Amino acid sequence: MIKAYAAMAPGAKFEAFEYDPGPLGKDEVELDVESCGICHSDLSMLDNDWGFTQYPFVPGHEVIGIVNSVGSDVTQIKVGQRVGLGWHSGYCNTCHTCQSGDHNLCASAQPTIGGRHGGFADKVRAQANSVVELPKGVKPDSAGPLFCGGITVFNPLVQFDVKPTSKVAVIGIGGLGHIALQFLNAWGCEVTAFTSSESKKAEALKMGAHHTLNSNNASELEAAAGRFDFIISTVNVKLDWNAYVGTLAPKGRLHFVGATLEPLNIGVFPLIMGQRSVSGSPVGSPATIKKMLDFTALHNIEPVTEYFSFAQVNEAIDKLRQGKAHYRIVLKD
Repeated sequence: MIKAYAAMAPGAKFEAFEYDPGPLGKDEVELDVESCGICHSDLSMLDNDWGFTQYPFVPGHEVIGIVNSVGSDVTQIKVGQRVGLGWHSGYCNTCHTCQSGDHNLCASAQPTIGGRHGGFADKVRAQANSVVELPKGVKPDSAGPLFCGGITVFNPLVQFDVKPTSKVAVIGIGGLGHIALQFLNAWGCEVTAFTSSESKKAEALKMGAHHTLNSNNASELEAAAGRFDFIISTVNVKLDWNAYVGTLAPKGRLHFVGATLEPLNIGVFPLIMGQRSVSGSPVGSPATIKKMLDFTALHNIEPVTEYFSFAQVNEAIDKLRQGKAHYRIVLKD
């Protein structure tokens, strides 16, 4: 039996829960969970904001653990390895995107917390090719958030060939944005942080931003016209997107990784005349996650993390819901 914490209804408190996972699949691994980050996506799933949560619901898709058993067909992962598990726990492995290495775009990819139970538990299972070994130099206790928040902001750098000479801005210096600043600085970019919080300016500069802009100040946005080659938006709220498009250089890109649910109201002419683009991306493939972890180890990048025990899961979720997390929360015993 696997011991976990589950919510029995939308928005409900977590309570002790046990389930029988059945026989281990021949292509699966089972992990002894050491720690698990809490992501805003866990909160959205808890509340069934996206309409596909199944209850009892066990969240947790930023898992670090030790492999305790492997399926009969698994050769690339060994018992005793420390690995991480992110948003996806399995892929079809036969479609064009999987065959091309873009497993994260597989239409049949299995969310770790959608239709299966996640890492708020003592053990968790996943397809072997969805877990990635943690390299030396990456601290296990704080590594969990890299497997969702970290890869979400790292993936665009690879997918859109962001250059070390690029001028890149980040909208929203929170759970995603603070990691993006560190990645971009180490990537070699000139980095600007858009923030409406005066208190976050000093932190943004410390974490890798070379400049900050007050996103509530229209004159500052106007003064930045045509400056940026790439802008990453990490927020999930509606903003004046046309103002941000105006800060893009010709051929610049406004890229979304934050799941704002309202339609984008963006004028077409500034896109056409400047040959600018608007795009979005999800988490990355296992191959890109491995690349991110190697980059993280090389440059000593680490999410800013606070810790709760698994027994404090409700307290931790409440802190996240209130917007008081600084910047990521990890459960560990």
